[in-house]
Amino acid sequence: MPDVVLPVLDEREALPWVLGRMPDGYVPIVVDNGSTDGSGALAAELGARVVREPRPGFGAACFAGLSAAEADIVCFMDCDASFDPRELSRVVDPVAAGTADLVLGARRAGGRADAVWPVHARLANAVLALELRRRTGVPLTDLGPMRAARREALLALGIRDRRFGWPLEMVLRASAAGWRLEEVPVSYLAREGRSKITGTLRGTVRTVRDMAAVLG
Repeated sequence: MPDVVLPVLDEREALPWVLGRMPDGYVPIVVDNGSTDGSGALAAELGARVVREPRPGFGAACFAGLSAAEADIVCFMDCDASFDPRELSRVVDPVAAGTADLVLGARRAGGRADAVWPVHARLANAVLALELRRRTGVPLTDLGPMRAARREALLALGIRDRRFGWPLEMVLRASAAGWRLEEVPVSYLAREGRSKITGTLRGTVRTVRDMAAVLG
């Protein structure tokens, strides 16, 4: 069954819910990227495998988790309770069936969308998705923070970015390598605590800057 890489930076409040909803057979790998709230220790107490990555950066945490993974299929998912682990099969099943090489979970925010997904973050995502469609020829609508692919193939892509450009570079390199890309809908929920990325305009600008560097 798949390994699930969960980059973590001070997500103590969300960890019990996220790990408690992990499907049977899915192995959570919590990558503690410098937490100061005891997230790593709590994750270990809750039964997760914990990897510590002292180098700051979302991509650094993702790469550390990928390097530590052992399963054939690896998932990536934010660990802030904005995604439901029980929906992981939506991105895993097409990869396991051999009908897709990389599956992205397109976020669908229910209820008060503005509260779940701020307007500035949605606009930035829409611009990035448009550029992805132009470059890949695939009708993608979201960058897809919940995603799945095969471990060895991901490692072979040679993703270099270690900041917020990691998810974008993965898609671009996968497309250039001729991978079959697929998008499936997943729920996008109100996260626990304030987002370090989309919760502030500054965080969104920083993310877009890192992704713009990947786009060249």
